[in-house]
Amino acid sequence: MPRVTRSVLIVCFLLAAGSAFAQENATAATATCNFDENSQLVVEYQRVSFNLKKPLSLQLTFGKVWAPGGKPMTLFTNTPIRIAARNLPAGAYTLFVIPAARHWTLVVSKSTETSGAYNEQQDVVRVPLDSGELPSPEPEFSVSFAHAAPDQCNIRLDLDKDGHFTAIQQNRSGTAANNP
Repeated sequence: MPRVTRSVLIVCFLLAAGSAFAQENATAATATCNFDENSQLVVEYQRVSFNLKKPLSLQLTFGKVWAPGGKPMTLFTNTPIRIAARNLPAGAYTLFVIPAARHWTLVVSKSTETSGAYNEQQDVVRVPLDSGELPSPEPEFSVSFAHAAPDQCNIRLDLDKDGHFTAIQQNRSGTAANNP
């Protein structure tokens, strides 16, 4: 094969590989909440689009653990936090969701494995989420935070017609009770 043809093929392969890598990461997103200038929560997740013309129950398996985009969400916190009645030390966790028709459950896992594999033995806490109707349907799964109080960030998971949320509080005392 002539040298020019080989060079063109190599360049095309590298461009195609770079494009595929960019598309693979194009769905990645983050949500951040700052308790103060030194303390924050960050969630990395995969944006997943849904067809709003089809019932969500036909696109998601209700009652089963779900990792959006095939990867669990990752929670990073540089400060101790409290979610539901559970104190968690600073660190990294994975998050899964158990969707249902109206009320979802957030699963916090001490595993940091991001392959999408779920192991119930790694659960730290399961949090029933409050739910509310969105003003307009959301075709893409999204995560956001609302800074609700000086030591509280509300995590919000939106999809279709519903928003699902719960409070995450900064645990300034750092109390180790109920830690994983």
